[in-house]
Amino acid sequence: MPLTPAQVGELRALLGESGVLVSEPARFTYEADALTVERHPPDAIVLPRSTDQVCAVVRWARTHGLPVTARGAGTGLAGGATCEQGGLSLSLNRMDQVLSVDEARQFAWVQPGVVNLALSKHTQPLALHFAPDPASQQVSTLGGNAATNAGGPHCLKHGVMVNHVLALTVVLEDGVAVRLGGEACDSPASDLMSAVVGSEGTTAIVTELCLRLTPDAEAVQTLLLDYASIAQACDTVSQVIAAGIVPAAMEIMDRHTVGMVEAWLGLGLPTDAAAVLLLEVDGPAVALPGQVERIRAIAAAQSVRSVRVAKDAAERLALWKGRKSAFGAYGRAHKGFTIMDGVVPRTRLAEALERLYAMAAAHGLEAGNVFHAGDGNLHPHVMFDPSDARAQAAALEVSHDILRMCIAMGGTISGEHGVGIEKRPMMAELFTPDDLAVMERVRAAFDPDRRLNPGKVLPGGGGCGEVHSRGSYERVAAMALRPDVEGPWI
Repeated sequence: MPLTPAQVGELRALLGESGVLVSEPARFTYEADALTVERHPPDAIVLPRSTDQVCAVVRWARTHGLPVTARGAGTGLAGGATCEQGGLSLSLNRMDQVLSVDEARQFAWVQPGVVNLALSKHTQPLALHFAPDPASQQVSTLGGNAATNAGGPHCLKHGVMVNHVLALTVVLEDGVAVRLGGEACDSPASDLMSAVVGSEGTTAIVTELCLRLTPDAEAVQTLLLDYASIAQACDTVSQVIAAGIVPAAMEIMDRHTVGMVEAWLGLGLPTDAAAVLLLEVDGPAVALPGQVERIRAIAAAQSVRSVRVAKDAAERLALWKGRKSAFGAYGRAHKGFTIMDGVVPRTRLAEALERLYAMAAAHGLEAGNVFHAGDGNLHPHVMFDPSDARAQAAALEVSHDILRMCIAMGGTISGEHGVGIEKRPMMAELFTPDDLAVMERVRAAFDPDRRLNPGKVLPGGGGCGEVHSRGSYERVAAMALRPDVEGPWI
């Protein structure tokens, strides 16, 4: 329920008049992320501009017994930034500054509201870039990317978000700010930072990030290969990796996806292909021609129909525009769809795709795929009519059956979108009760009252205001987070 006028006044004294939103339209705007099937309005929206203001808001919320849910650009696809239990939606979008760049040591300090692609544009004159590149990189923020341990096409070779975070400034549940990690590659401190990256805001609120920058490659070659069957495209992916070639990216779009992208953007993509494989290699210029020829040979053995090599930077950008516009193409062409991001072993991609198409068809639904093939990270879109409650329920059932298939194949339920609300029931199918109990104890060490994004990720977790006793593990972890306790903790 909305805050009282007195409470709103207290918050505005901390953040200024424009730093607190309580109107019905504002609460409606912040009631969901991109997973629109889960809608829960916050009691208020707060928009701090500094770590000190975040600390003040968290202390205020603690005094009033209100949960706090950190939020970035709202592009999440699992309901992770939704205020399921009300309270404050803490938007970090106004904390959007690149604080410093160390060219020699190749890192940058940024605030969490910096848009992913903006950092690479900022460092472009230095021939440096930020490697994790989710498809939403033009709008998603680095704080949100860290919260879900986001990936992206080029993470096949260069690693996901956690591989590029050196240090964090975080605000704990009691409003104390601490520094985790360090600018050096091998900090002697306990690696508590890794308990924050990927935690979806359930352990701490990130207010500053020290991010590793990657030197631009000397040369890049981008190839578009098309196939008469999606299995041939998937087998090419496995064979390229088996041959010892690690491309920067390997992305597959099926016929359904290619058709929608081409109808929208007119990039000259082969709409009669069952699948296209977008493959990119980078590195020393002298090494790339040989890699491209080896890839051509492997693709030929898998009956590739054609191989198109981007002739210049403009054509390369056009090919990538097609891939990174795929989600938008689905939104343009369909009124409703679900998106999963389950993972399977690369060698079982073709089998997984055949089975998920059949699952959708059994419910009278259509599925399309665009995914990080090199990682085995599927992104099946199951389309439905949102005005038909039965069709929506069937789409959700198919989506969870796909995740069960991923688990059975030796994979997992999320490659980059996170668990949030959407996949929370699946956690009990992926992990044992003992595994989940350990995760709950780690969370309790950071947030014993469960006020930071309560109820997310872990099934049946304690809600806001529920106090849990601490065992020895929790006490040690909690001491590590206290700046007034001696020891090389952080």
